[in-house]
Amino acid sequence: MVREVTATSNGFFFFQFKTAAAMEEVIEGGPWLFQGQPIVLQKWEPGMVLRKLQHTQVPVWIKLRHLPVELWTTEGLSTVASGIGKPLYPDAITRACTRLDFARVCIMLDISSKLPKHIVIMVPHDDGGETACKVDVEYEWLPPKCTACMSLGHSTKGSHDETKTTSRFRLRAETECQP
Repeated sequence: MVREVTATSNGFFFFQFKTAAAMEEVIEGGPWLFQGQPIVLQKWEPGMVLRKLQHTQVPVWIKLRHLPVELWTTEGLSTVASGIGKPLYPDAITRACTRLDFARVCIMLDISSKLPKHIVIMVPHDDGGETACKVDVEYEWLPPKCTACMSLGHSTKGSHDETKTTSRFRLRAETECQP
C-alpha cells in the first residue's frame, strides 16, 4: 500500500502510495492515530505550503460505562456518543457485543467543548414512562489543549476537565444483543 515515507525536519511526513486508490482509501479511512496521537492526513498539491494547521477537532476514543443493554445498538451508541462529540464508529468488540462492561466509541471531539464525565439518558418504557440512566464517560486520551489560544499541543495551567449533564435524549428501545 505505502511505497515510501519521507520525513521533514519540521515534523511533516510524506507518504508515497503504490496507487491512487490506496491513497484515497487511507485518507478517507481515518481518523488515524500513531502512539495515541492523531495524524492529520492531507493530499499533497503543487504549491502547498507546509505549515501546522490550527485544528479545532480531534478523534478520541471514549468508554461508555453503565450503558443500559437497550442502548447497545448502532442508534443507541450513536445517540449517547453524540452527547460528547460527533460519533465516528465503535470498536470491533463493542460491535460484536462481546464485552458489556463498557462500550468503546471513537468520536470527533471539538476541543473548545467541555468534557462531561457523565451523560444522563432518558430511556423510554413501553407504557410511555421513562427511566433516567447515568452513563459514565471515560476519555482514553486527550490532547494537550490551550484554552487561551484554543490550539492543540500545549496546555494552560489549571484543569479543563469539567462535569456536565446533557439534555434529555429519547431513544427507541431496540436490542441488537443480549448479555
